[in-house]
This record gives sequence, structure tokens and C-alpha cells, in this order.
Amino acid sequence: MDPHLLLGLVNTELRNHAESLEDLCKTHGLDQEALVQRLASVDYEYMSEINQFR
Repeated sequence: MDPHLLLGLVNTELRNHAESLEDLCKTHGLDQEALVQRLASVDYEYMSEINQFR
């Protein structure tokens, strides 16, 4: 999946349904480190204080 599309999907899920990145990954059975690395490859990092990738 295109990382920019992934970013939009992940941030929408974080905003609307998940309390944290850990919660999102547990709920959807995702590898948190792989997700973080995938988005880091296009210069986005998770900011826990706003619960979003920026």
C-alpha cells in the first residue's frame, strides 16, 4: 500500500477509534514496529501527545 494512503487510514483510525498507537495495533493485529518503520520511510513519526503521525 502506498505509504501516504496508509498514513491517512492510520491517522483516521487513531483519531476516531484508537486511544493510542498500541491500541490500534492490538485491535487490528498489526506489527507496531513495522508500521512505524513504514511511515518513517516517508518522514512521518508518531506523536503520542496528539495521537497522530506527522
